[in-house]
Parts: sequence; structure tokens; C-alpha cells
Amino acid sequence: MKTPFSSRLCRASLSLLASSALLCVAVPALAHHAFAAEFDADKPVDLLGVVTKIKWVNPHSWLYLDVKGADGTVANWGVEFGAPNQLARIGLQKSDVAPGTVRIKGYLAKNGGPFGYSVIVTLPDGRSFQTGGAQDAPATAAAAH
Repeated sequence: MKTPFSSRLCRASLSLLASSALLCVAVPALAHHAFAAEFDADKPVDLLGVVTKIKWVNPHSWLYLDVKGADGTVANWGVEFGAPNQLARIGLQKSDVAPGTVRIKGYLAKNGGPFGYSVIVTLPDGRSFQTGGAQDAPATAAAAH
């Protein structure tokens, strides 16, 4: 037989459980950086280069490519992709980004170095994938200019 005390204890336990579940979801979201913290939405970039390294890791994958500048010098650029599971959901596998020439459309990093945020990657075979996963990143149309 339930007593008023056991009903209150049950409600309190359920409330604590629900609050704990919300915290587990909210804390990683707060800890994750925003696009605007590292990248400049006012500085789109269009890179054509040869893949030198791929890091298919959480929370963000990275693609590194050698890009030849207008003056002929080559710089190694790093561009952030989404998480591996997000990329797999859109059909992009690490093996698809094998060494070769790729085009990246995205945004420059605020740090002034050869880093950026990839919105779209176009592979040597012509396939294109939306690679960014940041919730606050600008629309892909802006990067296409």
C-alpha cells in the first residue's frame, strides 16, 4: 500500500532522474564551440588543392591540403569537417577523400592562419558533400560565392 511519503519519494526520484538526463544532454552542447568562435562568416574561401592528410576523428574531422597561391607558393591548409558519424550519414567515407585534388568551399578561420571551415567538398570524381556540422554556420549558399 502506498503512503503519502512513498508517493512523494517516487515523484522526487523521477524529478531527479529527469533533471539528470537534461544535464547530460545540455553540458556537452554548452561545451561544444560555436562556428562564430573560430571562423569568420564574412570571409568565404574557395580552395583547390591536393589532399595531404585526413583525420577522421571526433568531435571534428580535419582535411589537410596543399594549396598553390597566386604567387606560386604552396601552403598546407587545414579545414574542419563534421564528425565522422555525421559524414557517414551523408555517404562520405574517409576512403572517398583519398589523396588527390579536391575543392573546398567554406570560411576562413579567425586566427589568420591557413585554416578554415569546410561547407562543401568536391571530390576528384565530381561528387560534392556538405561537410560542415556546426549549428550556427552560415548557409551553404554564402560559401558558394
